[in-house]
Amino acid sequence: MRTRRHPFCSAAVMLLVVTLGLAVTPVEAQLGGLGGLGGAAARRAQEELRKKKEAEEQAKKEAEEKEAAAKKEQPAAPASAPAQPSAAPPPAAAAAQPPAPAAAPAADTAPSFQAYSKFDFVPGERIIAADDFTQDAIGDFPARWNTNATGEIVTLAGQQGRWLKLSRPGFFIPEFITALPDDLTLEFDLIVPPGAQPGIGFSTALAELADMKQPAAWQSSANTLTFSAHPNTSVGATDFITRQDSGGSNSSNQLQTAQLASKAGQPVHIALWRQRQRARVYMNQDKVWDTPRAISAAAKFNSIIFFFGGGCSNCEYYVGNLRLATGAPDTRNKVITEGKWVTRGILFDVNSDRIKPESYGSLKEIANVLAEAADVRVVIVGHTDSDGDTAANLDLSKRRASSVKTALANEFKIDAGRMDTDGKGEGEPVDKNETPAGKANNRRVEFIKQ
Repeated sequence: MRTRRHPFCSAAVMLLVVTLGLAVTPVEAQLGGLGGLGGAAARRAQEELRKKKEAEEQAKKEAEEKEAAAKKEQPAAPASAPAQPSAAPPPAAAAAQPPAPAAAPAADTAPSFQAYSKFDFVPGERIIAADDFTQDAIGDFPARWNTNATGEIVTLAGQQGRWLKLSRPGFFIPEFITALPDDLTLEFDLIVPPGAQPGIGFSTALAELADMKQPAAWQSSANTLTFSAHPNTSVGATDFITRQDSGGSNSSNQLQTAQLASKAGQPVHIALWRQRQRARVYMNQDKVWDTPRAISAAAKFNSIIFFFGGGCSNCEYYVGNLRLATGAPDTRNKVITEGKWVTRGILFDVNSDRIKPESYGSLKEIANVLAEAADVRVVIVGHTDSDGDTAANLDLSKRRASSVKTALANEFKIDAGRMDTDGKGEGEPVDKNETPAGKANNRRVEFIKQ
C-alpha cells in the first residue's frame, strides 16, 4: 500500500532545516535536495551542474591568469607612442638587463630598396677594422676602446646584435684603428631612444693626432674632419666642419634631414666615404654631405673619434656595427677582365637571407656592369663566417646568393637566366674567424664570370 505524505510533514521538515541553520546551496534549492528528496534523477542533475560550475570557475581562473601575464609583458606606453627607457638599473643588474629603447624590429620599418634609388655609396673592398662588441662582456666598456667618460655594452629590445651605450659627455676612440688610408669607407649604426631630443649632437671625426697617447687634444689637431648628428622628434639636423693644416675651420655648414627624426627609435645607418680630398656622408639613403675639398692633400689621419659635449641632461646614444674598409671598387675591370668581383657591401640581417636596404649601392654597381655587358653570365656565390652550425651556414650562404639573384632580377631587371647561384658556407675563408674584422671579410658575395 502506497503511503501518502502529508503536506504538514514536508513543511515541518523545511522548518526544522531552517531552525538548525543547515545551508542549502542554490543547486540543492533548485533540485529540491536535502537527503534525496529529488530522487536519483535530481542527484544526477545536481552532479552535472556541479561539474559545470567547476569547469566555469577553472576557465575563469585561467582567463584571469592569462590577462595578468599579458599585462605584465606590455610596454609602459602604447605602441604608437613608445616610452623612453627608464633610468639605468644598478650596476649589478646592468649586465643582465640593460635599459633599451622600445623599438620595433628593423624589418618592419626599414626603408625599401626603392627609397635607396639615388644611393651611390659603395663600401671599400677589404675591411681593415670592425667591431660588433661580441668580444666584450655585456655591461663592460669595450677593452679595445678609450674614453675620458664611460659607457657600457648592452643589447636592445627589437634590435640585433650588441650596442655601445654612451650617456656621459666625452670622447670615445676605437684604439685598434691607428692609420686611415686616403681611400676609405666608414660605416656604423646610431640609435637614440624613441622621441629623444638630446640637445647636444653626436659627432664623428677623422683626426690627425700628433700624440696617440693624448687623444683629448684631438680638436686642436692639424687636420680634422667632423660631422654631427642632431636627432629630434620630427626632423633632425647635421653639421659638417673641417680643419686643414692647423688653419682653423675651413668649412662649416648645417642642414636638416628627416633621417635623424627620432620618433621611431630605429637605427640610422651612417656612412662616410673618403676619396683623398673628397668626403661624402650618408645617413640612411640620403647623401647629406658631398664636399670635394674637405680634406687637406697633406692630411695623415690616424684616429676615429666619437664625441658629444657637456650641457646635455638626457643624451643617450647607442653605436653598433662599426666597419672600416679600404680600396675603391673597380667593378667592371674585376668582372670583365679578372673574371671575379668580391663585395662585402651586400649586407644581410643576422642569420637571415634578407638583404639590408643599404646594400643598394653595391647591388647597383654590379647591375650596371651586367647591364652594359649583356653577353656576360655570372655565378653568384655566398660565403659566411664560421659562427654557428656548419650545415646551417652552408644552407644560409646558398639562400643569400639566391636573394641577391632575385634582387638583381626584380629591382634592376637583369635577366635571371644569366645568373646562377651557389653557396660555400664557411668552407672557403679568406681571413681568420677570430676577430670581428676577420669574420666580416669572410662574409662576402662573389660574382664569378662564366
